[in-house]
Amino acid sequence: MSIGIILSAPMGPVGILCIQRTLNQGRNAGFFTGVGAAASDLFYCLLVGLGISLVTDFIADHVNVLQIIGSVILIVYAVYMIFHNPVSQIKENIDQRDDHLRDMVTGFLFTLSNPLIMFLIIPLFARFGFPLPEYKFYHVIIGYAFIVVGALLWWGMITFFVDKVRTHFNIRSMWLINRIIGSIILVLSLYGLVTGTIAYLYQLNIL
Repeated sequence: MSIGIILSAPMGPVGILCIQRTLNQGRNAGFFTGVGAAASDLFYCLLVGLGISLVTDFIADHVNVLQIIGSVILIVYAVYMIFHNPVSQIKENIDQRDDHLRDMVTGFLFTLSNPLIMFLIIPLFARFGFPLPEYKFYHVIIGYAFIVVGALLWWGMITFFVDKVRTHFNIRSMWLINRIIGSIILVLSLYGLVTGTIAYLYQLNIL
C-alpha cells in the first residue's frame, strides 16, 4: 500500500488533471481519472517486478524519445485546458452521461506517457523488499493488489477533499483554475520536452 501511495502522491500532470476534473465535473470524474493512473502504475510495477527485459530495455533505450512524445501530448492538452471555456464543458456534462471510461483512459495515458516512473519503482521495490525470490505466487498477487489499493486510497482522499470545496467556486473561478492548472501542466511539459530533447541530442552526439 505504501508503494501505491508514494507512486501516486507526487503532484504531476495526472494529479493536476484529477483535481481539475473533480472541480469541473465532480468527484467521480476525478476519481476515475485516478483509477486510470493507478492502472498505469500497476503496468509499470509489473514490468519492473516481473523483469520483462524486452520491454524494460526498450523503455530504457528510448526513454528520451518517450519523454519527448509524452511531453508533446501534455502540451496539446494544456493548451486545450487554457483556452477551453468551462461553461461549454458544464453544458456538455448536463447533456451527456458521465464518461468514466474516458476519464480512466486519459488518466492511464497521462501516466503511461511518463516512463521515468520506473526509476522510482525500482528503488521503492528495493526499499520495501518486494517481490522477494522466496515469495509464493499468491504473495506476489496480493502485493500487487495492495499497490493498487494504496493508489486508489490516495486518489479517493484527494478527490474527497477537493470535492468538498468545489461548491465555493463559480464559473469565473472555474475558468481561472483551468487556466492556472493548464499553465502548470504546460510549464511541466515544456520542461520535460526541453530536457528530453537535450538528452536525446547528447545521445546522438549532436551536442
